[in-house]
Amino acid sequence: MRLILIAFQFLTIIPLPFTLRCEKGDLGRSTAFFPVVGLAIGGLLIAANWLISPWIARPLCDALLITLLALITGALHLDGLADVCDGLAARGGRERFLAVMKDSQVGAVGAVGLVLGILLKWQALVAVPPELKWQALLLFPALARFGQVLTMTGSRHARQDGLGAAIAQGTGAVTFSVAFAAAAAACWCLLGLKGLVPLAALCLLTLAGRMFFQCKLGGLTCDTIGCLSELNEILVLVVISALI
Repeated sequence: MRLILIAFQFLTIIPLPFTLRCEKGDLGRSTAFFPVVGLAIGGLLIAANWLISPWIARPLCDALLITLLALITGALHLDGLADVCDGLAARGGRERFLAVMKDSQVGAVGAVGLVLGILLKWQALVAVPPELKWQALLLFPALARFGQVLTMTGSRHARQDGLGAAIAQGTGAVTFSVAFAAAAAACWCLLGLKGLVPLAALCLLTLAGRMFFQCKLGGLTCDTIGCLSELNEILVLVVISALI
């Protein structure tokens, strides 16, 4: 239970009424429960959708749900998307890429990438058929957080002193297996056999992205993990919208 709460505290900004003891390696071991936290985030989105959807049009409702998701997560992964876009636009090698991502200021390309990412996610959610909307709201945050575990497990890290390297302590085959089992079970329970389609698509995109960043940077950073998580959220919604 403590590891679930550690994962919840790391992935969201929702305060807990007590202090958690976090030892070395606990953050890495808590990644096993990232998909569970994603399901909890999806549950909050479903509750918000139930409250506001009867009163406003579908596009506006879905825009508010995307806004709520950003608020719940503290826009942590959106920041990674913007930083990676700036890094890709920067001229230079590995060190230049890493330096641009570490800069707290968002450049023009990062701002464009951020706007496009939010717009695509909103429109992908709007495109989800009404009969699949609650399943999609549960599934896309959960699968994207499983994608984070897949990205980190067994990967190299570009910065040995970064947060990504700290999370890597405690990750491994066991944490990945638990996270995969939770994600696969959620897909099967919510969408049946078709639920394996977005899971497979997410795995392909994640592995391709991880390979790209490890070739480009020699490893991963928290920004690259966050960027892939945002892309995975969009991908899962797009795939679910195409299931019918």
